[in-house]
Amino acid sequence: MELLTALYLFPVLYIAYLLCKRVIKKRDQCCYMLHYECFKPPEDRKLSTESCASIVFRNKRLRIEEFRYLLKTMVSSGIGESTYCPKNVLEGREASPTLTDSLEEMDEIIFATLDKLFDKSGISPTDVDILIVNVSLLATIPSLTSRVVNRYKMRHDIKTFNVTGMGCSASLIAIDMVQQLFKVHKNMNAIIVSTESMGTNWYTGRDRSFMLSNCLFRTGGCSMLFSNNRHLKHRAIIKLNYLLRTHLGADDAAYKCCFQKEDDEGYPGFCLTRHLPKAAAQALTENLKVLVPRIIPLWELIRYFIVSSCWTKGELEKAGKGLNFKAGIQHFCIHPGGRAVIDSTGKGLQLSDYDLEPARMTLHRWGNTSAAGFWYVLGYMEAKKRLKKGDKILMISLGAGFKCNNCLWEVMRDLKDRNAWDDCIDEYPAEKIVNPFMARYSWINDEVLSFVRLN
Repeated sequence: MELLTALYLFPVLYIAYLLCKRVIKKRDQCCYMLHYECFKPPEDRKLSTESCASIVFRNKRLRIEEFRYLLKTMVSSGIGESTYCPKNVLEGREASPTLTDSLEEMDEIIFATLDKLFDKSGISPTDVDILIVNVSLLATIPSLTSRVVNRYKMRHDIKTFNVTGMGCSASLIAIDMVQQLFKVHKNMNAIIVSTESMGTNWYTGRDRSFMLSNCLFRTGGCSMLFSNNRHLKHRAIIKLNYLLRTHLGADDAAYKCCFQKEDDEGYPGFCLTRHLPKAAAQALTENLKVLVPRIIPLWELIRYFIVSSCWTKGELEKAGKGLNFKAGIQHFCIHPGGRAVIDSTGKGLQLSDYDLEPARMTLHRWGNTSAAGFWYVLGYMEAKKRLKKGDKILMISLGAGFKCNNCLWEVMRDLKDRNAWDDCIDEYPAEKIVNPFMARYSWINDEVLSFVRLN
């Protein structure tokens, strides 16, 4: 009888053992963010209206048509007067940058954020197992990761990855790499550094599709600390729940809508084509088709299915009965790539001004800081004490290639660090964002100047 009972219990116990093993293994694969540090440049790097105008007027190749285009772009960009510019550009050397300029720019951003990260987190450089540095427009020998390892004398067995060419969504690509490594390695600490080499990639020609990048991109960067050590869970600020990457590189139009190349006159720059909005919308749609069922509550999906089967798409949008993303998400961390990107994303997801405020204010204060932009947005939410334990954050990113990388975070505890926003958070949200360019340089639209050509 005892033998028979044992035979019956063995399969049950074995199944229980496998389930427990799976739960423990999954727990060891969690990706926790312990800390992050955004870069705040020196005050003498601020790009005021006057300094911005002086940079524009230095370009003797521009004609009145290009000046007007730049004025219109600056006024409608959503960028204020507190953003930061690379040192060599402010010094008037944007037309003849050097490798030294690039390395000094990267060293300042990377080492400043890492110094603070190590100091505030209590994690030593020798405790780091994985290091990823992503800078899209710069590849050096030795690599940027090697410069970090050398500076902090990290361990010889550290796993390093230097990521280039991934554009504004590179941060989430690096996080995905960390997540995959966490699945096969226990008790690991990982650091990701996200920034961009702006100083030596300033466009000095007059092609409008290239000039847009000068109007939007600004200096910035962020270093982040991650771990899958469950004993550090109590120190975590957010946890990665799900991440999905979508790549439309097989589509020629999408592939070419963000491209680093030379213009017709031979001036190198970053070209943004008119196909960009379409590629972004397509990539976001494809990503959400897979992501939505994993992040939106079942009851909301059922409601949307029933309503959409009775109404047309136009009727749903007009009545505001579309898919309610707020049913399972409290915060939306949208990449501050530009006013059009933020507004179109908000319209597509039916978000309110409150939801879009962090991205809009980040764009106004810091500009488009490429892959580091998300973390300034997250910092705004934290400084405003919006992030409460258990809240979900949807992070939405778009990047050259063309790629859409989105992920869902869960807040692990109430957050209130003022971080890089410390000296200005009380001034936001600005009731009315007024751009000073039109007021000071409206004369450039005078019809009397229509015959003028500045060469």
